[in-house]
Amino acid sequence: MKYSISFVLLFVLFYVPSTVFGKNTPIQIVSPDKKIELSISTDQKGTIKYQILRQGNLVLESSQLGLKTKTQDFATNLVYKSASANRIISKSYTALHGKKTHYSYTANERVLTWHNANKKTLNIRFQVSDEGVVFQYELPKYSEQIDFIIEEKTSYNFNQSAKAWLQPMAIAKTGWEQTNPSYEEHYQKEIPVGTPESTKTGWVYPALFETNNTWVLITEAGLQRNHCATRLHYESPNGEYHIAMPDVREVIKDQNLYTKIENNFVSPWRVIAVGELKNIVESELANAVVPQPKTSFASFVKPGKASWSWINSKDDFIVYEEQKKYIDFAADMRWQYCLIDVNWDTKIGFNKIAELSQYARSKNVGLILWYNSAGDWNTVGYTPKNKLLTKESRRAEFKKLQDLGIKGVKIDFFGGDGQSVIAYYLDILEDAADYELLVNFHGATLPRSWATTYPHLVTTEAVRGFEMVTFMQEDADRQAEICSILPYTRNVYDPMDFTPMNLSKLRSSVKRKTTASFELATSILFVSGIQHYAESPEGMDEVPAEIKDLLRNLPDQWEDSKFISGYPGKDIVIARKGNGAWYIAGINGEQKSKEWKLDLTSFKGDIKLKVVDGESPNLFQIDKNTSTKHVTIPVKPNGGFVMVIQ
Repeated sequence: MKYSISFVLLFVLFYVPSTVFGKNTPIQIVSPDKKIELSISTDQKGTIKYQILRQGNLVLESSQLGLKTKTQDFATNLVYKSASANRIISKSYTALHGKKTHYSYTANERVLTWHNANKKTLNIRFQVSDEGVVFQYELPKYSEQIDFIIEEKTSYNFNQSAKAWLQPMAIAKTGWEQTNPSYEEHYQKEIPVGTPESTKTGWVYPALFETNNTWVLITEAGLQRNHCATRLHYESPNGEYHIAMPDVREVIKDQNLYTKIENNFVSPWRVIAVGELKNIVESELANAVVPQPKTSFASFVKPGKASWSWINSKDDFIVYEEQKKYIDFAADMRWQYCLIDVNWDTKIGFNKIAELSQYARSKNVGLILWYNSAGDWNTVGYTPKNKLLTKESRRAEFKKLQDLGIKGVKIDFFGGDGQSVIAYYLDILEDAADYELLVNFHGATLPRSWATTYPHLVTTEAVRGFEMVTFMQEDADRQAEICSILPYTRNVYDPMDFTPMNLSKLRSSVKRKTTASFELATSILFVSGIQHYAESPEGMDEVPAEIKDLLRNLPDQWEDSKFISGYPGKDIVIARKGNGAWYIAGINGEQKSKEWKLDLTSFKGDIKLKVVDGESPNLFQIDKNTSTKHVTIPVKPNGGFVMVIQ
């Protein structure tokens, strides 16, 4: 009798999803390969619930959907009305920069409809592909009056045994010159789900989880000018993470924080990549669902590599002769760009910048110039400042730059994630496109697939990059660990301006803890439309000729990328294809020696170059024309390697 009661209880519990979801029969959507299943329904309180399974195993437990505006509730007392027939989404596209050139996307789509207590319509558009699940909210013919989303009920509910790799959000208006948040905090690795974020600001995207031997990467994509950018709430009781709005201080200009709703509202995409680690690292799910670029971008968006003096010599050397030296450095390395940083307008001057631009053109090098985004939202004094605040002044400045032959702008110190800030980003991107200027956002938000729609956004910081290594020993001590997390998280969808690769030694009191081979590997592992290198001409003079030739010939755009092995926070090995060769790079994020055995027989060609850790951190061991494709790689603590197969 005791056994029978237990069996009945287990039977009931097993079927809880059908009853909790069960006011309406659950709607099922499966991926084309049948491995991923999404189930959506409405509970007895009129709340929308969903769950995700992969190969029959629960990935996300019963999680919530819905919105609240200032005037309407689309989270409770909802009445399910209908679901569209399944529609197959199939498209392909070409990227101007990134980890692959050609992409294809196939998904099954259904649009589900609910009415709220006031008979207002809520649609949710779901797509399920072999890479995961995406969805977005729609409020059709909502109202002629503007409303605002003040709360989003979307949640991601994990089993309490799951682990997470998360980056805290910085507290608004803190940090140097009140420039936070800028997505530059340290990742916390392999923490139990439900761990509170200590500053109560929340967790940034992309957020990585592992549950039941399945990996999940959560982000949002496709922000429009009426949207604010969101994050995950700092509290996640029992492993359920909710979406949270920006801090009230993260506003500029008209001071608007919340997403605006007008007549036909469409939200950003909520993106949930699901699979093995290989699926996560190679995923293009967030980029596949956003609007594709206009063909006109191809005429001026040229990916490449850049020299940059500031990372080594800082503010005092933004002077004419130093920048001319770095132009010569770029030309010698056959790099396409040179970035001139803060205060160029006062330390060099507009007329001398015109001379430098002409000189750079004679060397086949394009100049990128730094700008301060800021109005009154921080106290940064660097210039040029306040040149970009209005459409009229911004376009006048961009026209001057275009007339000088300047190729791009680096714009720094934005004010957060409120709707007014997001609109400012997009205003800049749209005006820069008209003057054929490449854009690099620094001190900035995660771009959330903007670089797909606006490919002249060649890179964005939004990472605790190499500049922090030059400032603090703590960051140098953790560099290898953090770098081994980024290909699984921050750099999966968006170009990342980590400014990698210091091969010799830092020009500061900080001691670099990574090996030269580790640093070389980051030039391949990290993806950026323009890669700004953290090496000086003097440092490059100490590098062997084989390494210099490798960096001269490194592809500017990757044709394909394949994850080989690794674990976030421990190590990673990736292969990238370009210019008829495979470039294979790996880094060790731990402070212990390792030995990697790699089977590279699937890559056509011969191993032309193998670079591994040398006897000391600043030395390489270089081998050419290795015969076997079964390779053993000895890796030192915080070490790395590079191979070229052709």
